[in-house]
Amino acid sequence: MVFARVVGNVVCTRKDDKLVGTKLLMVQPVGLDDSPKGNPIVAIDAVGAGEGELVLIVQGSSARQTSKTENTPVDCTIFAIVDTIEKDGKIVFRKSKDKME
Repeated sequence: MVFARVVGNVVCTRKDDKLVGTKLLMVQPVGLDDSPKGNPIVAIDAVGAGEGELVLIVQGSSARQTSKTENTPVDCTIFAIVDTIEKDGKIVFRKSKDKME
């Protein structure tokens, strides 16, 4: 599991039949300080995420384990929208106070 920030939408007029009806989003993996980690990735949205939200992604064969991605040709899936992160007894992220919202 990796933290990522939704940074854009990906529109494809033609795609595999198993992906018809899915939403593709561009996500940027980030650290807890919201700094970018690596390159942006295209991910299937399994939970209704929106641009600017902090999400959790999963890659590889685990990306095909959600109800929306089972038996589909995907390598990255957004499976959760982050509400709060607590570290060492302190809240380090709260969605309601997210500067990106």
